Amino acid sequence: MAGSHRASRGGGRAAAREARRQKARKRNQTIAAGVAVVVLVGGGGVAALNAFGGDKTPDPKAGSSVSDDKSNDSNVLADDKALLDAAGAKTLGATGTWAVTKTADGNSAPDTAFVCQAQRFADPAGLRTWVRTFQNATTKDTAVQYVEVSNDKAAALKTYNSVVHWLSQCTAPQTRLSSGYVTTGVGERGVIAVFGQVPGSKTKYKTVAVTLAGQATMVVEHDTLAAAPPKPDLVLATANAAAKKVCAQSGGCGTGAPVAKPALLPNVDAPGFMASVDLPLLDEINKPWVSAPAAKGNSSGGCEKIDFKKAKATKFGTVTYVTPEAKVPTEFGLDDTVAKFPTANAAASYLSQIRKNVDSCEKNVSNAKVESTGNIQTSTIKGESWKATYDTGDGKKYIYRIGVAGSGDRMVYVLFPVLKELDITDTAFNDTVARAVDRSAAYK
Repeated sequence: MAGSHRASRGGGRAAAREARRQKARKRNQTIAAGVAVVVLVGGGGVAALNAFGGDKTPDPKAGSSVSDDKSNDSNVLADDKALLDAAGAKTLGATGTWAVTKTADGNSAPDTAFVCQAQRFADPAGLRTWVRTFQNATTKDTAVQYVEVSNDKAAALKTYNSVVHWLSQCTAPQTRLSSGYVTTGVGERGVIAVFGQVPGSKTKYKTVAVTLAGQATMVVEHDTLAAAPPKPDLVLATANAAAKKVCAQSGGCGTGAPVAKPALLPNVDAPGFMASVDLPLLDEINKPWVSAPAAKGNSSGGCEKIDFKKAKATKFGTVTYVTPEAKVPTEFGLDDTVAKFPTANAAASYLSQIRKNVDSCEKNVSNAKVESTGNIQTSTIKGESWKATYDTGDGKKYIYRIGVAGSGDRMVYVLFPVLKELDITDTAFNDTVARAVDRSAAYK
């Protein structure tokens, strides 16, 4: 009896995940074809975007791949004199010497100048674009300043929202959002996002500041190798200095001291769930994660013995993440389930019950072996993770990473199948569970 549901668990989940993989592949191909689809669930996506300075207008459609520099009478940033120079880039790091490596206008701007850039121009009807790159010969760090000038402030706001959306829904391979911030005092509004790529003893981090200043949308990115995610201070100071030069012509200068307050970029496509850029990185997979809504399941077998209806959750749902373009087994993927309860006490009580179920699983399920892989705890989050192995008795074993954690009236349940040479560290999995809890705050 203990082993009977193991085979169905492996096969059933594989079949379900393959169906979602096909959906995700079609979605991925649609995006690659240049068709942007934004799902605003119950208005929550608009609300989330507004919290980051957006308006009620959806992002504009994909931009043109040709030059956006128009013949017009506007002199706003008509030359590159308002861009950062080598001396201005010094705020990115005191060590070594910074130098300008290239300056391009709309005619010669590359298709991608900064991480997660989805198309050449965020404003296909903009006045002009400037791209300036920098390099530090000593540290080997690089940087870029990207500026788009729109016809008016309303168009610039849409451009700004488009760029923020690119970052929040980033599908660049092996790129994960490490941290995010909302900035004040720099232009009219802004955000900073820190992305990590390919973990190792030192990771390549890309710290990106996006600023709205009147008619201009500006991006400043700093790339560096580091043992830990960089703080936003250096890029914040550089973006502030750059914005002051730009806003002298574009308008929208900031007021007050520049401040960066921790806040994840909003996932407007699926509020309450992780964005693809929140998912862990694996050296073996050089393809982006893609999300696919799962059928609304009420329960889960195995050690967890989850039954949300019996637990009287007011709402629950699951999103599956797969890599449809990667050559991986059908079973590969990650499931993120979010459940909302009537009260915080009800959520905490059920979370405690699930933890007891898994901790005592070996006593109740003869073919199960469970290893605790850590407690997940911050000032607002409590949870636990495990690695569970189920032996079917016919030479096959199914291994899963299980994570449950909660905050307030919400609980998340994260499941990741461990396959040959396709696993992540305990720390990476626990970080993912904690991120799922952070995202669940938008689940309404």
